[in-house]
Amino acid sequence: MTLLDNIKKNTKVVADSGDFGSIKEFTPQDSTTNPSLILAAAQLDSYSKLVQDAVDYGLKHDGKDQLEKTMDKLCVNFGTEILKII
Repeated sequence: MTLLDNIKKNTKVVADSGDFGSIKEFTPQDSTTNPSLILAAAQLDSYSKLVQDAVDYGLKHDGKDQLEKTMDKLCVNFGTEILKII
């Protein structure tokens, strides 16, 4: 039994990451993330489909709303993928 397994017996393990690989590796019971972690993860090639989906979504909106809608969609995309893991 690993130290992490022992910790899981007495506490709730939460991932604070935008990296799905890390979340899968440590099998947390919950997860959280923040804009800086999503920004870092979004720059990785492995998440380019999530980024492109958000950009495509944002482009469907008026100019002044494009950036906000794109960022909202990007966060939703990452959150959805994280929920599939935990």
